[in-house]
Amino acid sequence: MKEEFTVRLDLPAEHMQKIFGMQDAYVKKLERDFGVTIVDRNGGVTISGAENMARRAASVLEQLSIISGRGNEIEEQSVDYAITMGMEEKEKVITEIDTDCICHTVNGKQIRPKTLGQKAYVDAIRKNMIVFGLGPAGTGKTYLAMAMAITAFKNDEVSRIILTRPAIEAGEKLGFLPGDLQSKVDPYLRPLYDALYQIMGAESFSKNMEKGLIEVAPLAYMRGRTLDNAYIILDEAQNTTPAQMKMFLTRIGFGSKVIVTGDASQKDLAPGSKSGLDVAARVLAKIDDIAFCTLTSKDVVRHPLVQKIVKAYDDFEAREKNRSREKHGRR
Repeated sequence: MKEEFTVRLDLPAEHMQKIFGMQDAYVKKLERDFGVTIVDRNGGVTISGAENMARRAASVLEQLSIISGRGNEIEEQSVDYAITMGMEEKEKVITEIDTDCICHTVNGKQIRPKTLGQKAYVDAIRKNMIVFGLGPAGTGKTYLAMAMAITAFKNDEVSRIILTRPAIEAGEKLGFLPGDLQSKVDPYLRPLYDALYQIMGAESFSKNMEKGLIEVAPLAYMRGRTLDNAYIILDEAQNTTPAQMKMFLTRIGFGSKVIVTGDASQKDLAPGSKSGLDVAARVLAKIDDIAFCTLTSKDVVRHPLVQKIVKAYDDFEAREKNRSREKHGRR
């Protein structure tokens, strides 16, 4: 029988509560996932178990201590991601990601990428004129895009922000809903408004909206316009037709930046219809100054259960595809 290996860490007492979590919830996760025992004794922490696992768990705790030492909150998602990275011996990336602050919310909370995929996405936005952010719900595609847009607007890098998405649930026929254009569009753009309120504040948002410096409109209203010196975000792009996507991308003018977000697995188009997002990914993949970033279930930053749900569906869909291929192969 292998002898149990023990690692001892001296973690600052003022950070212990944050690192361990309420009722030691975070430490229990580490113990369960790494198969170790973690004990806080006389100001020191001991981690016991198989040598490789004890060392990995200790390294994760050290990285969480560095984040806490910077004055940042330790969230459940951060712990889950640190464990995932620890299993791959990449736990040190979490402290590197943690230094990239995009901006602050009105409440002073830092907005920053929380995963490697999100970091690559934010870096791509900084470097390219057009970025496609692809991935499942909860990966921060839209929220990070909004944070980047508002930061550029506040820094006078662009003169306005334009937010759009296809109102596909009503087939772009907004007549199904009561009221004027704004009230008709609002239900479809609620997620974008939520991000704007959090980052910019309701008062600042309303003022800029009145001045026309922030524009929120359905995709159909982009036709026939040239959008210069603007930060343009097209959300839910999987629900565009190829013609709509081409129309949108050819509206872009000088000094503008574009982020297109979408989830290919969440199409609301009529059966058999091609998605403009899928076509764009094939047509534009090799053009300079256009980047495609694919986020995965590893980048989900909502409740950990959402991450598990996304992964379960991904695995199920992969199995179904394989079964379908095998069926066709037998014919």
